[in-house]
Amino acid sequence: MASHAGLLDEIRRIGAATECPMTETAPPPGRQVWSRARAVVLDAAGAAACVRERMPRRPGVVLAVDGEPGLMHWQAATAVGAEQVVALPAGAAELVRVLAQRPAGGGGGAVVAVLGGRGGAGASTLAASLALIADETRTSLLVDCDPAGGGLDLLLGIEDRPGLRWPGLVVEDGRVSALALHHALPVAGKRISVLACGRAPDGREPSPVAVQAVLDAGREADDLVVCDVPRDRGPASAAVLASADLVVLVVPAELRAVAAAESTADFVRTHNPHQMLVVRGPAPGGLRALDVADALGLPLVAQMRPEPRLDGQLERGGLRLGRRGPLRRAAVAVLDALVERAEPAEPGWVA
Repeated sequence: MASHAGLLDEIRRIGAATECPMTETAPPPGRQVWSRARAVVLDAAGAAACVRERMPRRPGVVLAVDGEPGLMHWQAATAVGAEQVVALPAGAAELVRVLAQRPAGGGGGAVVAVLGGRGGAGASTLAASLALIADETRTSLLVDCDPAGGGLDLLLGIEDRPGLRWPGLVVEDGRVSALALHHALPVAGKRISVLACGRAPDGREPSPVAVQAVLDAGREADDLVVCDVPRDRGPASAAVLASADLVVLVVPAELRAVAAAESTADFVRTHNPHQMLVVRGPAPGGLRALDVADALGLPLVAQMRPEPRLDGQLERGGLRLGRRGPLRRAAVAVLDALVERAEPAEPGWVA
């Protein structure tokens, strides 16, 4: 990400010489590009744009300078968290080395957002199911972004456990520590940290700055971050959708639900092209899952029958997944799709 024409040409030349595929983007980049790129090359102006956008710290950031770096360049590198400052063209060999290797460190987490095509579609239940499946192999962070949803802690049966909820979370400078979050939040299962909305009468949607800080922290800590997103199209919802590696839309197999889901799917598309569909039965009119997918123009990742005895389970102790069942199979299919989406990204990008 460079605005200086000569510097940009030099970076392009180095990338071509190393056969390193690059994506060029105007500053600031999207958060998916920022988090998934193997290395990030930018100039001082690009670094300043990233700092203004509160991009999270990540490994593999290089500040490229046309000629010898001055004080302003070192200050820009410190502000954006660049690991190296490379003077071009003299430092071309060093930039070649950086682009040829994958930086070590964190940032390997993933964010999946789940929302319903209409109210009562079952998005919260699927989001909790994703965290429960992931809990068998990794640490996860379940984020409740819907203050009108009743609380994911209640859905999981941990509403009485002490710990932080959204109203008590204070985010300073747009950053929050993942370690501090995991210590402060109530835990479900083995290692699912649950950030639930409060149930106070004046409950509000979390701010987009706070939501983004939580997502960045989870991604940097290599967590699977699962977000239950409301359909209200507010700024916090938009922030989650823009940051997600995968967005899952849950739609009941009913004609009116499909009609309602059309505008929701269009809203998601304005923020994220990586959207997939889960169709939930029953289908009282015989509507097929593939027909729903065709109507919405979305790839179908899973279709599921009603989960047996789900309502009674949620009333008595919270959601638990058995060894088999529609919810488990759907959640596994979504996580498999997320793994396919999480293939290593391009080694570098500039603009």
